[in-house]
Amino acid sequence: MPIKTKSFRLVPMREEHGSDICTWKYPPPYDLYHWDPWELMVARGEEFGDPRIREAQFRAVLDESGELCGFAQFFPMVGVTRLGLGLRPDLCGKGSGTAFVRAIVSEAKRSAPGNEIDLEVLTWNQRAIRTYERAGFVITDTYERPTPEGSGEFHCMVWTGTISEGG
Repeated sequence: MPIKTKSFRLVPMREEHGSDICTWKYPPPYDLYHWDPWELMVARGEEFGDPRIREAQFRAVLDESGELCGFAQFFPMVGVTRLGLGLRPDLCGKGSGTAFVRAIVSEAKRSAPGNEIDLEVLTWNQRAIRTYERAGFVITDTYERPTPEGSGEFHCMVWTGTISEGG
């Protein structure tokens, strides 16, 4: 039976969204994408645990029924909208990733129409890279940079405004 692709919309991220996202657990090797417990994020004022950063940079991604399916982060950069994003673990590999990424790109284009749109992805994460390519991103650079687990090799992928085959 074919999987029905979800449709998504972005809304301001609320505290309850952030708290919920902190409970998500990804299987290895994706477990490095876990967030710290909500109480710790709030106490340290980190990422979406800080109300100002949450309001300025983060959006919750909901499906057609209003269920939280993921999040998007729009990093503040000059002339570029750098995306950070995460799909709820139980939805990964189920066929909705391309629609999810396209919804986030649409919001980035709406918010800053003149900006280039890009993202960074670890080079080993082929599942994400394929999804980003189907959504219209191409690899433009590869480099090493620090991660919480040590140095990692990343691709920078830029949105081209075109959608690849199979997307």
